[in-house]
Amino acid sequence: MMIALKAATPQLPRTTAVADHVVAVDETDSTNALAVQMIGDGSLTLPDHQDGELAVAVVAADRQTAGRGRNGHKWVSQPGRCSTISYAVRIPRAIATDESVNGWLQMIAGLVTLDALNGMIEEYGAAPNQPDCSLELKWPNDVFCHGLKLGGLLSELVIPPSSGTGTDADADDDVVIVFGVGLNLALGACRLPTPQSTSLQLHVSGLPSFGEMRDAVAERQVEGFRERLVKFIADPKGQAESLREEVKAVCWARGRQVEAHFTDGTTLTGEAIGLNEDASLILRTQDGTDHTVRTADVGVL
Repeated sequence: MMIALKAATPQLPRTTAVADHVVAVDETDSTNALAVQMIGDGSLTLPDHQDGELAVAVVAADRQTAGRGRNGHKWVSQPGRCSTISYAVRIPRAIATDESVNGWLQMIAGLVTLDALNGMIEEYGAAPNQPDCSLELKWPNDVFCHGLKLGGLLSELVIPPSSGTGTDADADDDVVIVFGVGLNLALGACRLPTPQSTSLQLHVSGLPSFGEMRDAVAERQVEGFRERLVKFIADPKGQAESLREEVKAVCWARGRQVEAHFTDGTTLTGEAIGLNEDASLILRTQDGTDHTVRTADVGVL
């Protein structure tokens, strides 16, 4: 019988030192939902985006009672073992709503997360248990290790109260993107929620305590979002091409036979070739036809 773990308010001194605003609670239904609510009622505000500057707010909880993933999936986490943090940033509405480039926002969140995890591992002198324990991204929103899910990301667009809506909206207005990041950092094998999931401590030795890991990763994520998004806002088309090459090196699905499951219940099977210029997935079926996949759950065969 597993003992229930008690939630405690996250202690994030390193993250607080670099973020513009930090909200930490012991328990909430969803850190994304809490961030969206606070942005909507004005209790969480971010200054307008300025050239070369970007504000990042953090909403963290030790336990989520109704964590969410893409396409209505649930995200199961356990206090003191899983990091559940949302990062809110203001970016120009024109970029957030431009379908030719806005797919890269999710990819940026994935790259920021990999950078943060790998940076934390290096800082503490930890080491993978096996040479092939590298962290990868499963398009479009999962962190993978050894073909298993270590973390997930969910992004949501929020219109802050100061911005117009409908016909009052201005293309030059800022909107807020909330990036929810859930990571299994210190789950033991017996506590994994599904056979397809995993935890960082099962693959890396010499890690610090969970609290230190969570704070060190979150600190790096704040800095990573700020650095990468400033560059992306300045030159979205140019950055898209650079990101495409960068993601190629860490794309778990690339070169594998996969099956894409769409929300209407249909599926498509083929080889994941790579990403298009808009961050959609290229899937090549057996007849040699390349298909564009923009929204689907992708699993390996």
